[in-house]
Amino acid sequence: MKKLMNKPSGFVDEMLGGLIAANPSLALSGETGRVVHRAKPTRKGKVGVVSGGGSGHLPLFTGYVGEGLLDGCSIGNVFEGPTVGSCIEAIRLADGGEGVLRLYGNYGGDRMNFDMAGEMLEDEGIRTTTVLGNDDVASAGPAERQKRRGVAGIIYAYKTAGALAETGADLDAVTAIAQKTVDRTRTIGVALSPCQVPGSDKPSFTLGENEIEMGMGIHGEPGIWRDQLKPADSIADEMVERLLADKPDGAGPRVSILVNSLGATPLEELFILYRRARAKLESAGMTIVRPLVGHYATSMEMAGASISLCFVDDEIEALLGKPAYCPFWTVTA
Repeated sequence: MKKLMNKPSGFVDEMLGGLIAANPSLALSGETGRVVHRAKPTRKGKVGVVSGGGSGHLPLFTGYVGEGLLDGCSIGNVFEGPTVGSCIEAIRLADGGEGVLRLYGNYGGDRMNFDMAGEMLEDEGIRTTTVLGNDDVASAGPAERQKRRGVAGIIYAYKTAGALAETGADLDAVTAIAQKTVDRTRTIGVALSPCQVPGSDKPSFTLGENEIEMGMGIHGEPGIWRDQLKPADSIADEMVERLLADKPDGAGPRVSILVNSLGATPLEELFILYRRARAKLESAGMTIVRPLVGHYATSMEMAGASISLCFVDDEIEALLGKPAYCPFWTVTA
């Protein structure tokens, strides 16, 4: 696969350099230059919110650093988690004296390094808490939700936690709203073609010319089934049905829907999916609030899409509507 790059070894750092140069609201720090944070220091008395993960998923993770969202983010190589050192640096930079929420996806390497960072910073007097995104319904059944991967739906928790932190809420409250949002969010994806990590001599997985795979993960993790390409309406119907079948206990009829490109799939195809998904949800008695369609969590140049549902209540819906700004997502009052 062709890529616009120089050397594979410089791919991430050159990407970060361009991201910061194009967005004056962001700054880059850390011994290895792998921590993206707000250019303005964290306000004293404000709870910090940080995330982290591997490169290759823009706008996730670093693209959501901004007002009303994340304070900082540590980033690793493509499809590799951040180092312990960059996790530590991200937390320090986000600390306004009231503690820091670590909000990231449920992947083993990320958990290990963020946990180590948190333990080390506790000795410095920085209190931290953790919430793990685990919205991918294809990666484990309802009885094992704690094993599910975190994918595009984590951006809803970025938004609610970031919005509440801006109000001066304490760390326990910010942590609670992030966990509540994660608990009410479900995602499933479908892949049409693979991607290739810079420097690799082959794609991350293979799919036949006319094949699709339902439930494939954002790193090429196996999905639920593989079959011949089906009409968009059929695909959207199944995705929505699977998400509604996993509806959280006690959830009401209001949902925010995110139709997300995994990289190569264009907006035109996303809107075809959204059109059908919205109709399917409304026929099931659901009311759509604050829909999102676009590139929110990608996998390099993978073709495919994911659909996320956040089953909102009054609190979550209000926080989703609070003003926010980052390079890839702006919410106005």
